[in-house]
Amino acid sequence: MPEHKIFAMPFAKVYPMYVQKAERKQRTKEEVDEVICWLTGYDAAGLQQQIDQQNDFRTFFAQAPALHPNRALIKGVVCGVRVEEVEDPLMQKIRYMDKLVDELANGKAIEKILRT
Repeated sequence: MPEHKIFAMPFAKVYPMYVQKAERKQRTKEEVDEVICWLTGYDAAGLQQQIDQQNDFRTFFAQAPALHPNRALIKGVVCGVRVEEVEDPLMQKIRYMDKLVDELANGKAIEKILRT
């Protein structure tokens, strides 16, 4: 089966879309960064470095310092697919991030998004 094209897409190409989606709903870039950093373990400088280096999603997640242990608590549907049922590990990580940004844009409290 051919690999999904999003795996080779630069994270920096998608990141502004995450921010725009959140800002359209009166959320901030800082909140987007917070949920991405929560999921991946990046700090602000590490996240910015990934963006500056134009790393693809495969590299972005391969270099992630520490995926949050509570990521398995992320449940729901993104693009018509339940994130908890995605079989490909990399695609599941991408969908987790999509779901967190969706929850942020939908007005969910940051504490609930971060599964604290």
